[in-house]
Amino acid sequence: MLLAAGRGERMRPLTDTVPKPLLPVAGKPLLVWHLERLAALGIGEVVVNLSHLAGAIRERLGDGRPWGLRIRYSDEGEPPLETGGGLLQALPLLGDAPFLLVNGDVWSDLDFGTLPREPEGLAHLVLVDNPEHHPAGDFWLAAGGRVEDGASVPDPGARRLTYAGIGVFRPGILTGWRSVIGHAPGARATPPRFPLAPLLRAAMRAGEVSGRHHAGAWSDVGTPERLAALERRLAAG
Repeated sequence: MLLAAGRGERMRPLTDTVPKPLLPVAGKPLLVWHLERLAALGIGEVVVNLSHLAGAIRERLGDGRPWGLRIRYSDEGEPPLETGGGLLQALPLLGDAPFLLVNGDVWSDLDFGTLPREPEGLAHLVLVDNPEHHPAGDFWLAAGGRVEDGASVPDPGARRLTYAGIGVFRPGILTGWRSVIGHAPGARATPPRFPLAPLLRAAMRAGEVSGRHHAGAWSDVGTPERLAALERRLAAG
């Protein structure tokens, strides 16, 4: 599943007319970079969630045949349902098997083929070194590939790293979502709107999340400055 529903506020005015996942990098939209790598891996079906400028994404990607893929869309309307709500709505399209989840607005040289098809627990996350704009990181990568959240180092040698927006998930990550999210206004909406992060942290506390450190290239293309920096990096080879 490719996450492509966000508004891209920090990218304005670029995203006033172009969805952030369609912004070009080295001549190709970010989503196309992902589609090419998924197709090369042998993945045949892709779900893309939509909200902001949904029609532009449908028009650019179509049914996926140019890449040998079958693309199906989960249209969330406005406003988008956030990551957790978006996954919940897309579950009928995703099915019961584990799935690869990729943020549409990241770029990386990660070989998706190195990720497990079956995570040991509920999720397997790709983590990267903390970028300048997020120096505190997100989670701890502990011994044996266990991922933990918390204010203190879980054990000697653990590293505080940033979630890359790439992971393999079981649909069960959403089981009991309401008990974790509580009664926030978005969770009471129809369809519900809520983030994925609290569910991930709950799974971490249960020892159900593993991960790996990707030391290669990665960029969260969240601002015009980061987009320009990625263009320069790719142009330099």
